[in-house]
Amino acid sequence: MAEAAKKEKSLVIVESPAKSKTIKKILGDSFQIEASFGHVRNLPAKDPATQNLGFDVNNNFEPKFEIIPGKQAVVKKLNDLAKKVDKIYLASDPDREGEAIAWHVRQLLKVPDEKILRIVFNEITPKAVKYSVENPRTIDMDMVQAQQTRQILDKLVGFKLSPVLWKQIGNRNLSAGRVQSVALRMICEREEEIEAFVPQEYWSIHADLEKDGKVFEAEVSKIKDKPIEKNVPNQEEAQKIVDYLSEAGREFEISKVTQKTMKRKPTAPFITSTLQRAASSKLGFGVQKTMQVAQKLYEGMEIDGTPVGLITYMRTDSVRVSDDAQNMAKDFILNNYGEKYYPETPNIYVKGKQNVQDAHEAIRPSYPERTPESIKQYLDNDQYKLYKLIWDKFMSSQMANAEVANKSLEIKAGDYTLKAGTSKVTFDGFLKLYNDTEDEEKADDAKIPDLNKGDKVTCKKVNPKQHFTQPPPRYNEASLVKALEEHGIGRPSTYATIITVIQTRKYVEKKDKALHPTLLGRTVSKQLCAQFADIMDYKFTAGMETKLDQIAEKKAVWNKVLSDFYAPFIQEVDKALQNSERVKIESKIKCPNCGKPMVLRTSKFGSQFLGCSGFPDCKTMMSLNALSEENSEDTESQEPEVCEEKCEKCGSDMIFKTGPYGKYMECTNSECKNRKPYHKSTGVKCPKCGEGIIVERKSKRGTVFYGCNKYPNCDFTLWNEPTGETCPECGSLLVKKVLKKGTTIACSSIKCHYKKEAEENSEVQNES
Repeated sequence: MAEAAKKEKSLVIVESPAKSKTIKKILGDSFQIEASFGHVRNLPAKDPATQNLGFDVNNNFEPKFEIIPGKQAVVKKLNDLAKKVDKIYLASDPDREGEAIAWHVRQLLKVPDEKILRIVFNEITPKAVKYSVENPRTIDMDMVQAQQTRQILDKLVGFKLSPVLWKQIGNRNLSAGRVQSVALRMICEREEEIEAFVPQEYWSIHADLEKDGKVFEAEVSKIKDKPIEKNVPNQEEAQKIVDYLSEAGREFEISKVTQKTMKRKPTAPFITSTLQRAASSKLGFGVQKTMQVAQKLYEGMEIDGTPVGLITYMRTDSVRVSDDAQNMAKDFILNNYGEKYYPETPNIYVKGKQNVQDAHEAIRPSYPERTPESIKQYLDNDQYKLYKLIWDKFMSSQMANAEVANKSLEIKAGDYTLKAGTSKVTFDGFLKLYNDTEDEEKADDAKIPDLNKGDKVTCKKVNPKQHFTQPPPRYNEASLVKALEEHGIGRPSTYATIITVIQTRKYVEKKDKALHPTLLGRTVSKQLCAQFADIMDYKFTAGMETKLDQIAEKKAVWNKVLSDFYAPFIQEVDKALQNSERVKIESKIKCPNCGKPMVLRTSKFGSQFLGCSGFPDCKTMMSLNALSEENSEDTESQEPEVCEEKCEKCGSDMIFKTGPYGKYMECTNSECKNRKPYHKSTGVKCPKCGEGIIVERKSKRGTVFYGCNKYPNCDFTLWNEPTGETCPECGSLLVKKVLKKGTTIACSSIKCHYKKEAEENSEVQNES
């Protein structure tokens, strides 16, 4: 009994409270699980002794950390609990960031060192968590120093470069970053490529050929047995080929038949970057959304009332799969698909570019037997989609090769050779679950008749097709992640942050999933590239990532890496600060009043708008909406739009204009210059004053309502849009009420209960 009373009590400190339930269920009542809620300490925002950097550049970059404001209560609670237990396990995430969090927590706990242990697990499963508790280790200070070096580097670059932008562009909301600025450069350079691109015309020649009533298409591929490398350059040349092939009596003969069965191998399970790309292309998820949903799957979902971690850690660049996971996958494949779907030897994957950071396992389901369909009821739609993507990809990576039968024909027609070909999947193998390609192979072999060498076919028609070369596509979030990874820039834990920051700073905007640099973003990138060649260089940035890896591998000393970087960097900063020339960010839009270029400006509240470069002589302003492609074309020739409404002060016409706060109306009388906000008209006369028109308005909180345009002289308002009809029972205005069940027409008087179904609902029902 005495031994039972002395049973050890342990405290496990995790990053997120979402993990607590899952881990508590695994470890039992003798373990108390508490969260640090991420980082507990950071470099101070204000520290005059270090010029507000938070680290001393003159003392080997020694950092000064302080408790993050608002985290004092968390630190106090962790200390109070730590004093009451026998052991403390630091269980933050298994990467550099997690290692740093564990170290910071350790620094703040006022208990003996021997009580504190570090544990890591790649998946939140009973086996992995219990194993980590039984095999704890000490904090890896090399990983901590690598993370600390990244933190100091990023603050150093941001803190020193941003003032250069403030001074030269005149906007204190601007910022620069060691990696974000390079990502911005990629997007800007791609935009320049697109703008400089000159389309080239080319033609391809196709023929509809027939044999035994079956018609198939072939394309001209050779002339006098030499491949047509650049296709046909123009219509004149294309027509010559068409005329030649269309000549009466032209014989088309099968000169070569090739049939091959190819084996198609499955690809590796997901790492962070490939998951983000696949979720983007197949599910339409943004990078940040993908990581948020994956985080929840990793930390644990309630399955039959029990919290279960469904996937392994989602920030990784390793394609390794544990033996246990391979064996579980093997059992599932054999039991559910049969022996032919499992390879003779297990599939082993090796990443071409080896990197120790986050080198744990690939992203995979923690329990392969938990199929997506079996747990669908416990997941929301996004969680189910992403889990299914991860599950399908992992299970397919462990399956047998697919077999594809390829058939190709060469058809001789005088001087020209045409080609035709098809593919047919003869054994689906891993394709049963997952296909990496956008367009899956189709069993279309039947479209080409069974032909042999020497067979004659009939030409039914020759079709010339005109094409134009296309510019390189703009980056989307997924392709930008791929480009960053290929250049060695950033790491799994940083991709989402990079893409979020450049959009938040309004350097980049997303249109139809493509990333477009804004006028501001292009100016910032141009200024940084001109003055900080190293910082903006792809190889230099990738080289710095390699040095961070070397610190984690004990191959480099952290403060030596920083000192080597700092000396040339600060010289470039000082030189740039001496350049006092102010940059004007000119748009292609001309001022509608004086014809001078409109420039990008920032208000004292941080909002951006277009202002005339002739200020203060010309005070014309426009919304940034004018920069969109629809509005920017032919802006110079656009005539001002005249309002139906007359100026209430002088009776002159009023025209529409756009300012930093949107559309407004201005009197055309130069002596009057009366201005008023534009409100969308309903066309319904105000029933209270009988003179005004009811218009759409917004409250201070942004809520839409409807009121008389004679306000403040008339204060009539409605919460719903008036139809213009009156109530047959009380005579009040009828309004539209949009409900989940459809639109209803109801009386605006609270004392009257008249309502009827909207005509649009009836039309929908009739159509269905």
